[in-house]
Amino acid sequence: MIAGRSSGGRGVGAARADPNSTRRSSVGAVQAEPSPQRRRGPWTRAALAGVLAAGLALAAGELFAGSVSGGPSLAVAVGNLVIDLVPEGIKELAIRLFGTNDKLVLITSISVLALVLGGLLGLVAMRRIWVAAAGFAAFGIVGAVAGARSPQLATEHAALAGALAAATGIWALALLTRLGRAPAPAGATAEAMPVNRKGQWSRRGFLQGAVALGAVAAAAAAGGRVLLERARIVAANRTHVVLPSPAEVAATVPAEATVDAPGINPVVTPNDVFYRIDTALVIPHVDLAEWGLRITGMVERPYELSFNELLRLPMVERYITICCVSNEVGGDLIGNAKWLGVPLRTVLEHAGVKRGATQIVGRSVDGFTVGFPTELAFDGREALVAVGMNGEPLPFEHGFPTRIVVAGVYGYVSATKWLSEIELTTLEAFDAYWIPRGWAKQAPIKTQSRIDVPARLTVPAGRQPVAGVAWAQNRGIAKVEVQIDDAPWAEARLARAISKDTWVQWVYDWDARPGEHTLRVRATDATGQTQTAFEAPPPPDGATGYHTRNVRVA
Repeated sequence: MIAGRSSGGRGVGAARADPNSTRRSSVGAVQAEPSPQRRRGPWTRAALAGVLAAGLALAAGELFAGSVSGGPSLAVAVGNLVIDLVPEGIKELAIRLFGTNDKLVLITSISVLALVLGGLLGLVAMRRIWVAAAGFAAFGIVGAVAGARSPQLATEHAALAGALAAATGIWALALLTRLGRAPAPAGATAEAMPVNRKGQWSRRGFLQGAVALGAVAAAAAAGGRVLLERARIVAANRTHVVLPSPAEVAATVPAEATVDAPGINPVVTPNDVFYRIDTALVIPHVDLAEWGLRITGMVERPYELSFNELLRLPMVERYITICCVSNEVGGDLIGNAKWLGVPLRTVLEHAGVKRGATQIVGRSVDGFTVGFPTELAFDGREALVAVGMNGEPLPFEHGFPTRIVVAGVYGYVSATKWLSEIELTTLEAFDAYWIPRGWAKQAPIKTQSRIDVPARLTVPAGRQPVAGVAWAQNRGIAKVEVQIDDAPWAEARLARAISKDTWVQWVYDWDARPGEHTLRVRATDATGQTQTAFEAPPPPDGATGYHTRNVRVA
């Protein structure tokens, strides 16, 4: 009879179990279902284990770079590889969004991505530790390959750094995984364990290991960075460099070179605010005892100069404004400085340039290259192998110990920082770094102008200065004009130019009346060419268009 079945039977009349009720284990113990919070605990700790393991791997790379290689860490090497491989549009977008902080953003992004991937591998390690280990090994291989591409890192050092980082990450993940596992109760089989304890992570053991490894990672990263910076500073020894007196001294900047317009950029840009755009994620710090400038290629007498030999050559001082081709209309990737250096022509004449050598290639210690026509060193423009900037040795970030400065062409085809070699070749035989990436092979600086004042969106009514700078290096500025709304163009007052190779300040006295107004500026160079109104982006050879500001007069 159905009515006679035991209440413990499993017949069709048995009641279904409530999924929220307690359940009985095989050993008779009553165990509550684990709460969602307890179920999430092991997964959270597994992800954290992966993050800590990845962080320790990155820290090991920093420590290796600081104590052994003296070159870039693996994270920086990967960043350099990213810079080389990403499309030019993305690079331009990064410069527009982040300006001179683009490299910091890239390194931070790479580090964060590595930590996120480490967290994912930590989750994988809960079930397949060997798969997670393979993931860390892959990270090490990527870092080693990127490091081997860097001229500042020996191939064997890159391989060692990659292996060290991978091994450190695998060891840390395995350790945290083992520490997090709670041992089974005595006498119980794995199948007999309650569900919430099978494979459960021990909070205390895990937290102790996590704190210890986190402290080790922080100490290793900090120690590596300190060692690396100390080694570089000691090697460069820039503070002990005494610049020679120039054979030709630049004239003092006259008071007439500055207009009366509070807020305008200074006519000479201080070193600490001078723009920096280059491909180096880590600023090279060159050991002067090992550095030499080689003159090679299509020359009669190849030779090499030590830094002291370079300093003994006749030096000249020149004010030259340089700018980046990535500068948008109205942008700030431009600066004016007093440069001290040897005329490039002098350096080349000593080597004897062969007939047919149509291109000068500059090479940096980090492998970066530029190229420009040989005639630019001999056509009378200012072209220097510079060692000084605004009265002091070149700052590290601006090319110490030496760089090339050429008036009238954008930096990407001329401004080799951390210069190590000047090669004579032909325009057809070699394309420098940026040329295969879609930029023009020859890039004279375009006539441009910029509004600095008013800097605010709202100004009071009455007499207001509209002021800024204009530039057309190697030609000079003849005229600057301002347009208010749709009124006729009106000529601004020019300050006295330091030279044709520098920007010049200008000011226009505006009778500002209440309302919304649009201000425009345009410049005309000394050849009579007025800058074009056609709006074009920086690629492939520099931006064009009028700088415009919308202002409200209250």
